Order: sequence, then C-alpha cells, then structure tokens
Amino acid sequence: PDDSQTQQPAIERNNPTRVVLNAKDGVLLAVDVKGLVAMAEDANCLIEVIPAVGDLVAVDEPLFRIFEGGQRLSEEALQSSIAVGHERTLENDPMFAFRIIVDIATKALSPAVNDPTTAVLAIDQLHHLLRDIGSRSLDNGVDRDDQGKVRVIYRTPDWEEFVQLAVVEIRHYGGDSIQVVRRLRAMLENLVETLPERRALVLRNELKLLSSSAKRMFTEPDDQNLALMGDRQGLGGGH
Repeated sequence: PDDSQTQQPAIERNNPTRVVLNAKDGVLLAVDVKGLVAMAEDANCLIEVIPAVGDLVAVDEPLFRIFEGGQRLSEEALQSSIAVGHERTLENDPMFAFRIIVDIATKALSPAVNDPTTAVLAIDQLHHLLRDIGSRSLDNGVDRDDQGKVRVIYRTPDWEEFVQLAVVEIRHYGGDSIQVVRRLRAMLENLVETLPERRALVLRNELKLLSSSAKRMFTEPDDQNLALMGDRQGLGGGH
C-alpha cells in the first residue's frame, strides 16, 4: 500500500482544548501509541504528540495537544505513555541509525581524515537501508480506534526525510571526491530502478543536484564524465 494515501486529519492546531507539558528533561525515546489510542477513545478526544522520537524535550515544553474534549484525561497517565532518556537509541528511532552511518561518512570525508573509501562503505549500508525502507509502507503518523476514528497523531519520518538524511550531507562533504559522487549516483539510480515509482521523485531530484554539483566541481571534461557515471565501488567497479 501507498503510505502517502492516508494523511493526518485536518484539525485546528491553534485551538486545542488542553495542552499537557513535559515533566522531565531528556530525549524522547518511545511513545506508547496504542495506549494513547485507548485513552483517547475512553475520553472521546484526539491526542496529538508534539515532539518526534529522537527530539530533545525540556521540562515544561508542550508534549501533547488534546482536541475535541479530553478534559478528564490524567496528565500523569499521558506522561507515562512516553519514555524519555539521556540520549537517542536505535530501538524506536530509525533515523538515528541513518545519522550514525552518515556521521561515519562525513568524518571520513573531513580534510583531517580524507578517507573516501570508508565513506563509500558507509554509502553501501545506506543503500541497503533505503532499499529496505523504500519497499515498505511507512507509518503515516495516524492511529485509529476499532471504529476507524482517528485518535492519535504524531510526527514520524517520511520517505523524503530518509533520503535527504542519507544523501545531502555526504553529497556536500564528498562533492569533490569522484569516488563518492559515483557511488552516490549508483545508489540513487539503482533505487529509482528497483523501488516503486512513488519513491522516485525525491531520488530523481537528488540525482539532479548531484549532477549539478559534479559539473561545478569538476572542470576537466574527463573528470566530469567520470563523475557523471554511477559505480557501485566508487572507482573500479565499472558502470
């Protein structure tokens, strides 16, 4: 199924019936969405979770917005439906896995390290992750009760955010490495070819940006031609 088909409901975000504040400093690690659905159904209201998993939340920051009632909902019960910790974890935060791999690539591309091969190996792992995620129906941030009524909405990464996290910084920091540019191109071209068409728009846009960057960066025609070809190994794998 196409995860873009079910959108978050249109609500007047400026007029909640209640706003519940956060009680503990830290990083949002997880949300008990099913528990929130049960609470919202019992109180006949709509609950919006404001921060996303992975966000830093401070004491007294808005944590939930309640719409269409919910005055008798317990603040303690709402706050107990989330987990807050000292730092991000991989268990419920898929963007963090991407973040770690991208950081490895960008550190390898720093002038002090200058290790494009490690960056290419990191792109290999991002390629696997994007192919896996792109073949799935992604969470759309909407959860309903058994009668189909929307009870909870929350922020969750979409396909475009996954692609941008995987590509943008590496394209920026590795733009002067033919090896890195060719590996990124091979990844994007392969994903366009193998994933459903609904995934292709952001991939094609990243390919355009990669081409524009390569044309600016490499002024020698032979280098430019190399940079505009995809290669799974960066250099040496053919095209």
